[in-house]
Amino acid sequence: MLTPTKTERSFPKITERGLDELRERIGVKIGATAEPWCYEATRDNIRHYAHGIGDDNPLWSDPEYAAKTQHGGIIALPSFLFSTSRIVSGYVGGLPGVHAMWSGADWTWHKNVKRNDTISTEAHLKNLIEHQTRFAGRAVQQIYHVDFFNQDGDKVAEADSWCFRTERDHAREQGSKYKEVRAREPRRYSPEEIKEAYKLYAQEEVRGATPRYWEDVKEGEELPVMFKGPMTVTGFIAFAQGWGGLYIRANKLAWQLIDAHPGVGITNRFGIPDVPERVHWEEEFALEVGAPGAYDYGPERNSWLTHHLTNWMGDAGFLRKSTCKIRRHNPEGDMLFFKGRVKRKYVEDGRHLVEIEQEARNQDDELSVLGSGVVELPTRG
Repeated sequence: MLTPTKTERSFPKITERGLDELRERIGVKIGATAEPWCYEATRDNIRHYAHGIGDDNPLWSDPEYAAKTQHGGIIALPSFLFSTSRIVSGYVGGLPGVHAMWSGADWTWHKNVKRNDTISTEAHLKNLIEHQTRFAGRAVQQIYHVDFFNQDGDKVAEADSWCFRTERDHAREQGSKYKEVRAREPRRYSPEEIKEAYKLYAQEEVRGATPRYWEDVKEGEELPVMFKGPMTVTGFIAFAQGWGGLYIRANKLAWQLIDAHPGVGITNRFGIPDVPERVHWEEEFALEVGAPGAYDYGPERNSWLTHHLTNWMGDAGFLRKSTCKIRRHNPEGDMLFFKGRVKRKYVEDGRHLVEIEQEARNQDDELSVLGSGVVELPTRG
């Protein structure tokens, strides 16, 4: 029997040469990229994504229900577009072997993605910004712009998304952000605590076919709290099933990936090259890179923010904009509570819009993510 041993290693550093090579790519259209998980917004692809984030709105998955709406059939939830682009999902280039953490996005949607639409994308590196962080010391924010088009050439959405490139050794050895979290005993909830949290699932309102009219919205009003969790590796994998993990490959295809990109193959405790994405299901490796444990995906959390908004706006609403800024990891065992507040309502270019502020905190009231959205609502007029 093979006995696993603890792996001791050091990781590649951020170098000036590597940054200079990256800067040369700014503004240059990216050609062939890693194949997207989904080319088409099929019934099954949309449903798998919705179920991967725990969204049971029938508009995304029930043809009979959707046929009776103003859309005349299934449409894709806004965050489905994560599955159609590796770039917006965090497949960054340059600095091989330097850890990449998907950390946020600014989205704008122009049209609904309908069932069986074919999505194509255009992307370029937009900017590189250097930071000093509590988590990993020196970090580079790598920002990409992606445009999304349907089969008719219509731009359905656009987004800026960013990853932070960090030095794993510094994050593990000197990063101060998660020292207290790593020092805690693993959280164990009582049956009563679980039951209390699950009440939020039982009470979750999907506005659905009941229109929310712009005239009825009041500035300062709060959205219902939306619950996600408790975080489990099973839940992280459920998201990967719908979204399509960046590096999840099997057997020969796994070898092809690592053979073409050696920096992706980081040996596990058995000496087998394996992908960095395993921070989401392998606690030992997550701790090696300085995280507090196996943790959720960034695009997953962005999708929870938009889920919060689509639940509130109903079938007749249209999500125009969304911003997501990740503030900390959600390790296995965390609970997350999403709150929202109407910041303002206004009319622009004939559209009746509502701006909403969002945030989510964990069970210890630690800030996990900041978000915002702009929703277009129907009017009584």
